[in-house]
Amino acid sequence: MKRRSFLQGTTGLMLLPSLSALAQDNIRAIAREAYIYTYPMVKNYLTMYQYALEPNGSQYKGPFNTLVSIARVYTPEDTAIITPNSDTPYSFIVFDLRAEPVVVTMPPIEKDRYYSLQLIDLYTNNVDYLGTRVDGNGGGDFLITGPGWKGDVPKGIKRIIEMPTTLALGIIRTQLFSRDDLEKVKVIQAGYKVALLSAYAGTPASAAPPSVNWAPISDELMVTNYWSLAAFLLQFAPPYPGDEAQRENLAKLSIRERAAWPGTDLSPDTVAVMKEVAVAAEKEIRDEAARLTDSSKIFGTPEFMKGRFMVRAAAAQGGIYGNSVQEALYIIYAFDAQKAPLTGKTGRYTLTFTPETLPPVDAFWSLTMYDRPKQFLVDNPIDRYLINSPMLAGLEKGDKGEIVLYLQHENPGPELESNWLPAPSETFYAVMRLYLPRAVALDGRWMPPTIEALP
Repeated sequence: MKRRSFLQGTTGLMLLPSLSALAQDNIRAIAREAYIYTYPMVKNYLTMYQYALEPNGSQYKGPFNTLVSIARVYTPEDTAIITPNSDTPYSFIVFDLRAEPVVVTMPPIEKDRYYSLQLIDLYTNNVDYLGTRVDGNGGGDFLITGPGWKGDVPKGIKRIIEMPTTLALGIIRTQLFSRDDLEKVKVIQAGYKVALLSAYAGTPASAAPPSVNWAPISDELMVTNYWSLAAFLLQFAPPYPGDEAQRENLAKLSIRERAAWPGTDLSPDTVAVMKEVAVAAEKEIRDEAARLTDSSKIFGTPEFMKGRFMVRAAAAQGGIYGNSVQEALYIIYAFDAQKAPLTGKTGRYTLTFTPETLPPVDAFWSLTMYDRPKQFLVDNPIDRYLINSPMLAGLEKGDKGEIVLYLQHENPGPELESNWLPAPSETFYAVMRLYLPRAVALDGRWMPPTIEALP
């Protein structure tokens, strides 16, 4: 039987619930902060699980600490990552760094092709990059360690990167110039190598890490089992300096490292409130993500993202694994010039570049189409998911060299089809990516063109 409190007043007895309104408000506030803080970790683990821990799943890539290359660009059938690019064939590594470090080999490539390895911790921070921007295109062997690793570094290691979490993700992007270029990309991908440090150095292997009963996760379980998933992941994610208050909040909610949730110290009322908060906070994060217009301040290093928990959560929801702005700048088009949402049901739109307003990059740029409800690439009859700078020579141009792109559901006709980016028959958004953006794009001197609605 639930305990009840009674207040005696002149008008009789007042019945109070076991969880007072004040306590409920306090728990709601703490749980909201806890949800926003942990959301990127849980969202990240969803991808890691599908890639490395679900062998029978449609998105499975391979076990921990192995590299798997996809010798094609992404299509609408790829659904493990929201808002994926379709410019660069991907290679993936899901790191488990608990036992020993991993050596990653980047092959030397030609100087005019872009490639990068993005190293992402469990919090979704971009810890570091290998490749064109940071290291050039000469390749090399790089040592990826877990937090606080101490050990002998073998000869031949070009650089050491310490990851702050023991679970981490590596995403390699290799520029594809055209469909005819795919065979060359396959050769480059074959040069990407991953090895445990002991195998690379020819030394005895480290002791195996403790076995883990990996928590299953899916989109549905992110709703029903959210707090238990958050508790499970703490063992792989030491807190950053400055996260003390957030970890104290988690402890108040019985979310502790290697402890099942809910604990016996939580009342059924508190558990119910926390589940309600999870639903409300997820909507708040989605609403925040929908307001994002570019990526210049939403992805970055742990230092750059320090304390910016809502920004990090919105970025994970709106476009998880986005690059730091020095690597790539993203312009998000969800509205036309009149601030109306983009929709393929009733709208037809244009995006116009002049020779002077083409995106300023040292690598390449692209414009990619996504359906808004699901955040995936859009299936269409010509299998075109983007228009990018390598396609410029094949686009129709006006008398003054201007290029008009058509964003709409229906084919605009054979004369304009080369410039058509097919849209779904529902709400959509488009993302312009500038790889290795120049200073004029980063400091605001270059302004992206607006999307105009056709009458």
